Amino acid sequence: MSGVGAGERAARMTLTGVVEPGHPVVLAEVARHGAESVLARLRSGEHELSASLASRLAHFDLDRERALAARVGGRYVVPGDDEWPAALADLADAPVLHQRGGVPIGLWVRGRTGLAEALRSAVAIVGSRSCTVYGSDIAAEMAAEVTDAGFTVVSGAAFGVDQAAHRGCLARAGTTAAVLACGIDRVYPLAHRALIERIGQDGLLVSEAALGAAPTKIRFLARNRLIAAMSAGTVVVEAALRSGALNTASWAEGISRVVMGVPGSVFSGPSAGVHELIRTRGALLVTRAAEVLEAVAPMGQWTLPIRREPTRTRDLLTDEQRQVLDAVPATRPAGLASIAQVAGLTPTTVVAALDVLVRADLVAAGAVGWHLRRASSS
Repeated sequence: MSGVGAGERAARMTLTGVVEPGHPVVLAEVARHGAESVLARLRSGEHELSASLASRLAHFDLDRERALAARVGGRYVVPGDDEWPAALADLADAPVLHQRGGVPIGLWVRGRTGLAEALRSAVAIVGSRSCTVYGSDIAAEMAAEVTDAGFTVVSGAAFGVDQAAHRGCLARAGTTAAVLACGIDRVYPLAHRALIERIGQDGLLVSEAALGAAPTKIRFLARNRLIAAMSAGTVVVEAALRSGALNTASWAEGISRVVMGVPGSVFSGPSAGVHELIRTRGALLVTRAAEVLEAVAPMGQWTLPIRREPTRTRDLLTDEQRQVLDAVPATRPAGLASIAQVAGLTPTTVVAALDVLVRADLVAAGAVGWHLRRASSS
């Protein structure tokens, strides 16, 4: 079901075909006045962008666009459709980054799963294209485990961390959404053809770019906000100081999503950006999927206990009992007077403590004195 009329849908599809993704002026005008009004102004020459978009408008063929979408199994989703993710509305008030921003005019989607349904519980996992083996392993493992918990994994189908996250999810037969900087009918990078086709069959391919559009830097920057908005939280696994993954984190930060970072070695360049994210921007440090789930799941559903070493027998001793235990020799038995002198306690206090230590199986009592029964790690 959709509350959007055929004319408004056609206008939105046309604007998607001619306007660069995330153009803040056009997106804001469409939100206020509707796509039909904005398109009419562009065609009449009254709009400030009329001259720059004239060539694209002249060559755009709506029927051809629909036919191409049908051939690749794509569908066009707009605000007001049941399939439209409500969370994207948060982009309306987000700060504009790199002259990109706002709620998309519409989205091209490939895949059998409904977009809104898939994104009801979703986590973005992003990071370096040239990640280390450590980064790849962490991304795949986290993706697999959040998938097991019923979450969709959102990423960008790029080399490195993105690829590992998608594969980790698919390995558990989960739903993963790849948000592309090119048309859903194109494959980028080409080396990921098999992966992208698999996502198109078993998951979702999503793009704000027109069908046939090639990936460009500005389209990557625009798509980053979609990855952030479609997810309850964004995990940055590895990112250098200049990394597109940090741009995604900035978008997540700007729309009040949880931003998480996986720490790496202090000597690792691919982790330097993540460390700055944690140190200066308050990103939540996470080391495993359970910590990600605690941050993004409904309150109380994935609460984790504070991690500590198991309680040892020695932890339950009083200070005086520890003093006596430290004074008992490891091998040769010692008498009461010797232990009391080393411990600096009265013989009466030492006898009471030794009784507790013997019952705790920490000290052995013999005919000529006491000695340790087991290693002090107990």
